[in-house]
Amino acid sequence: MNLVLTGPPGAGKGTQAALLARQYAIPKISTGELLRELAQRGDEEGRQIGSLIDRGQMVPDDTVQALVWEKLRHPDAAGGFLLDGFPRTVNQAEALEQFLRESGRELTAVLDLQVPEEELIRRLSGRRICPQCGASYHLDSHPPRVPDRCDRDGDQLEQRPDDQPDAIRVRLRLYRERTEPVLDYYRTRGLLQPIEGDRTMPEVTEQIRRVLEERPARGGLSG
Repeated sequence: MNLVLTGPPGAGKGTQAALLARQYAIPKISTGELLRELAQRGDEEGRQIGSLIDRGQMVPDDTVQALVWEKLRHPDAAGGFLLDGFPRTVNQAEALEQFLRESGRELTAVLDLQVPEEELIRRLSGRRICPQCGASYHLDSHPPRVPDRCDRDGDQLEQRPDDQPDAIRVRLRLYRERTEPVLDYYRTRGLLQPIEGDRTMPEVTEQIRRVLEERPARGGLSG
């Protein structure tokens, strides 16, 4: 099961990716997590990456691809993988196709979580993160027991710089301009599967399960 999970910021990719990874026993490869780890290293490259993330801008393809290729070469990805947030450009999609072809693999499906923009802004602007343990909360749907404090360690919760309203608008604009052409790329290959991401988490999970179960009956898993 070689999957790509795509969708705009705030669509719920991280949650669904974790569920899918457990269900199919495949590694979840999140470019967002990989880049944030890189940004925290403290060297010059890390500071540059961190600055791009804080401004809601795209990280260069070469940097992102190097991180992804390293994970895809790992033995635990030999039996399948799930890419969360990659590819985000047509160049990255073409590079991924070539990389997989050279290793004798191909994608099973590209799952596209679709959520209205106003709902995305609500979700992202209400998100809070614990800087100590990484726990995630939402002011509306998943608030901490004590306001502004992590349930696990009591640390002060923070709003990520890229979850500020201005940065959110930049992220969504960049998504529309740069990432949506990737959907056309996979649509022409018969791999794209739209998912209604503005439903409840269990309903979204059930949609994905049905899509993956029904694909073989509609003509196979390859594009």
